[in-house]
Amino acid sequence: MDLSQDIARLIEQERRLRFEHFTADIAWQIGTQLKALAESRHAAVTIEIRVNRELVFFYAMPGTAPTNADWARRKRNTVELMHKSSYRVGRELERDGGTLEEKMGLPLRDHAVHGGSFPLMVLGLGCVGTVTVSGLPQRDDHAMLVEVLAPLCSVPLEEVKLD
Repeated sequence: MDLSQDIARLIEQERRLRFEHFTADIAWQIGTQLKALAESRHAAVTIEIRVNRELVFFYAMPGTAPTNADWARRKRNTVELMHKSSYRVGRELERDGGTLEEKMGLPLRDHAVHGGSFPLMVLGLGCVGTVTVSGLPQRDDHAMLVEVLAPLCSVPLEEVKLD
């Protein structure tokens, strides 16, 4: 998929992967499903979910390192600020040329535009939090999130996944 097609699909994901409501139980469900999916693929990831900027789920699988938690923090910071997936922000910057530091003055030490963090959107409310995965190549981190979020938002995965 080329860059413009990727960005269009990422925008579509963000438009469609929205919840009617969001609770701590839904956050737990997302976190445990991400953990189970990673385990089924023998992948080591760090998983972080924040609601209203408060940590509600965190799990660092065996095989991860403190750098994974730091990458999660940096990607999450970008999503909390922009209410777009970190992968979309990165792809748009790639298309437009430049960095977050150049465009917005944001330090790269605290913000990352690599795939793996997604806004938790609620219909009628907007962004209420973030879900982040770190440990795989960025496109795979992002794809894992979409794979778990799509059915929870009653969206067929085939309609929104990246090619």
